[in-house]
Amino acid sequence: MTASRFLSPLLCAALALCAGAAHADATLDKIKQRGKLSVGIDGASPPFGQLDTATGKTGGYQTELAADLARRLGVTLETVPVTASTRVQFLQAGKVDLLVANIQWTQERSEILDFAPTPYDLVGGAAVVSRRSGIRRWEDLRGKVACVSQGSNFARPLAERYGAIVKGLRGIPESLLALKGGTCAASVHIQPALYHTLHGPSAEEWKDFTLATEEQLIPSPTVVWTRRGEKDTVAFVDQAIRDWHRSGFLLATARKSGVPDGAYIKPANARAQQGRYDTAPADFAVFTEGKKP
Repeated sequence: MTASRFLSPLLCAALALCAGAAHADATLDKIKQRGKLSVGIDGASPPFGQLDTATGKTGGYQTELAADLARRLGVTLETVPVTASTRVQFLQAGKVDLLVANIQWTQERSEILDFAPTPYDLVGGAAVVSRRSGIRRWEDLRGKVACVSQGSNFARPLAERYGAIVKGLRGIPESLLALKGGTCAASVHIQPALYHTLHGPSAEEWKDFTLATEEQLIPSPTVVWTRRGEKDTVAFVDQAIRDWHRSGFLLATARKSGVPDGAYIKPANARAQQGRYDTAPADFAVFTEGKKP
């Protein structure tokens, strides 16, 4: 009798631990119960997000990808604009369920967050500079100020590999404003966004500026991020991304939104139709070496 009185609490604790492990990833259940998927996106950041002036809401590429995830779960979608300085905190604090934004895989991020291993794009950095700057290579930034977004994974290679003086600002608009004002010699951000700046509706405003080089800085896989330990959520998202590649949905959505597809999305679609998928980070060393898979 005495032994059972001591063993029962231990047994209960063990059972509770096992039950907790079995239901460690409750995110999908919570999403279905409340009938809403909350996704962090980059906001109005062309070509990945476009502001609808009539509604004041952001639509476009990332929103359409997030909407497909919500549709698969049978729930409505809520998009939450995030910045480089807030996105990880929003996810960890539960303000969003997922991050579908231009957040490339890095070792540091993978140590604090989980992610769907099948990437949906491959994106590197570009540098917008004045045409009169004389900057034509990444090496030309040595000793010069390069503005990036706070939390950008471009900061380390700019400083350590190329000797730039890195200045972190809130986001791309602030960085470009600093470039125009002469505070920085280069504005370094993801290549598609800067390409859109130079060639989109505001091209005339940027006629005195150009990309320093066509070579992208540390091209890295773009993945959907989750909180640590959410294996069920990771599996659900990963299957969706594979479907996007195989069906052509991702390719069609990118083209409709003006997102460049030639470097990765189009060839990934062809590989997926043959049943071949890339996995981050294992399959991406070839890209950083400037080769094709």
